[in-house]
This record gives sequence, structure tokens and C-alpha cells, in this order.
Amino acid sequence: MSFIEGIKEKAKQDLKTIVLPESEDERTIRAAAKVAEEKTAKLILLGNAETVKADAAKYGVSLDGVTVVDPEKAEKLDAYVALLTELRAKKGMTPELARETLLKDKTMFGVIMVKNGDADGLVSGACHSTANTLRPALQILKTAPGKKLASGFFVLDVPNCQYGENGTFVFADCALNQDPDSEQLAAIASDSAESFEALVGKHARVAFLSHSTKGSAKHALVDKVVGAVTAAKSEYPSLDCDGELQLDAALDPTVAALKAPGSTVAGKANVLIFPNIDAGNIGYKLVQRLGKAEAYGPMLQGLAAPVNDLSRGCFWQDIVGVVALTAVQAQLAAKK
Repeated sequence: MSFIEGIKEKAKQDLKTIVLPESEDERTIRAAAKVAEEKTAKLILLGNAETVKADAAKYGVSLDGVTVVDPEKAEKLDAYVALLTELRAKKGMTPELARETLLKDKTMFGVIMVKNGDADGLVSGACHSTANTLRPALQILKTAPGKKLASGFFVLDVPNCQYGENGTFVFADCALNQDPDSEQLAAIASDSAESFEALVGKHARVAFLSHSTKGSAKHALVDKVVGAVTAAKSEYPSLDCDGELQLDAALDPTVAALKAPGSTVAGKANVLIFPNIDAGNIGYKLVQRLGKAEAYGPMLQGLAAPVNDLSRGCFWQDIVGVVALTAVQAQLAAKK
């Protein structure tokens, strides 16, 4: 059973309600039909019901079992207006502006549904920027208690790969924090290990990546990663981590034996922490495109409720996978 098939089986065990705001996108419609067919989540599509059903017919798919909510006709619109006004009052939000915002921004509408308990999670980003997805989530849901920051990660499932956890990895941060400092990198590593173990079900071995291995290069960029390793071992003593490591030393046991002998992580890392968003974004896309990996994300961690982004270059099958992952995140959140 592949990684994502295992996630779908978990999702089926306790169905969660996931909202998809981008009903105008063909990939979202096709994904919703597949999720309904596979029964991995209860879905809410935001949009005009007649338009959504007409689009589904045009694409030759069925949306039986999918709930379509038109924000303009929603029964709870007034309640959502009141909630958004209350939550953002200190930022100058008025009822009039709240209503306008909710009707103009379906992602905000969906996040308010999650905040109000009418949905367990949200997936967006197929045709909107990461900022359009993250801003409402950070403004309304905020970070979970005890978390220092929200961050973005990808689950990569690489076919015929002997590295990682049978080819499965978590890469972070690839989407949210552009240039995290040492303390932030340490927090991202801790949260990424938690996400890996929750979703993959295996022990996380975390590599802090750099262009240097164990002092082979001297630079401020290396110092930042070394500082992150020190912070992680101090603040998260149970975290199985090491660094700074070049990618080959993190993954390949033969290289690890030469460059980082004695490391519990080098040569067998399955969680890769990149020094900045440039490296993370480039890294996951290289693996996805050249390694023909399935890439699920950017998933978000550290938020009070699951909200996950999509790459605008995603396929509809990717959305199906992220919905299942979001549903499993919602299951885990309900247990905390």
C-alpha cells in the first residue's frame, strides 16, 4: 500500500468535513468528485450551486454527496459576519466590511466556517497564491497553543527510492517562512518531526541541511544552521536530529560514514529541514519533477486547525491527496 493510500484508509475511519473554496477551478471539481467517490471526507464546495453542478456535468463527473454552499445565500452568513467582526474588531473590522470580505473572499469564508465549527479543515491554493490561503488562516485561526510559529511542509513520496522511509519524506519549510532564524528553524524541525510521525507512522530522523557538513565550510549561512541544531537539541531534547549536513550525507549511508561518522541521523534522514524557503521550494520541485515524486502540500503545521495550501501547478489528484491528509490532521487535532 502506498503512502497516500494508507492516509486515505485512515481518513475513512472517522470522516471529517473539509471545505474547498475554489469551485471555479476544474481541478477542484474533479478532485471533489473523486473524494466523494472514495469517501475519504465530507466535502463542502463554496460557490453558486447551479454553476458548480453545470461545471461538474461539463467535466463528466458526479458531485453526489458533496455539499455546495453559496456564500451569498448561506444560512449562517449573518453569524459569520458577526464572528469575523468580533475577531478582527481591533483591526478596524465593521459588520459592513466583514460582510463584504466574506462575499468577496471565499477562502476567508471557508476559514470562518472552520473557526465556527462548521468544517474541520480547509484546502485551497489551486488558483490562488499561498498568501491568499495563509493570510485568513493566520488572522482567524492563529497558531495552536504552545506553538512558536506556523510553517509549511511537503510530504514527498518518491517511487523506487531506497532513501528516507522507503522513499517518503517531509521537507520543510518550503512555503511560508522565507528566511527563518536558528530558533525558528529548530521549531520548524520539531513540528516537522511531529507531522512526519503522525502522518507516516514512523520514527522521524531530522537533518538540518546546509552546503556544509560538520564544519567543512565557514559562512554565516552555515552558522545559522549550526545554531538551529544547538537550539533544537536544547529545546527539544527528544528530537532525533543532526546537522549541519549536506544532502548526500543526510541520505546516503556510504557518504554519511565518511562525512558524519557516528551520527544517528546521517545516511538515514527522513525529515529534511532546509535553511531557507529558496532551498526548500527548489528542492521539493526538483524531486517532484525529476524524481517523479508525488508531492502533497504545502501542508501547514502549527495552526489551531488544519488549513492546507496547494501549488498552483498541482494536478487534481494532488488535491485528492491533500484533502485526505487534511482529514487525518483534523482527526489528530480532535484527539489533542
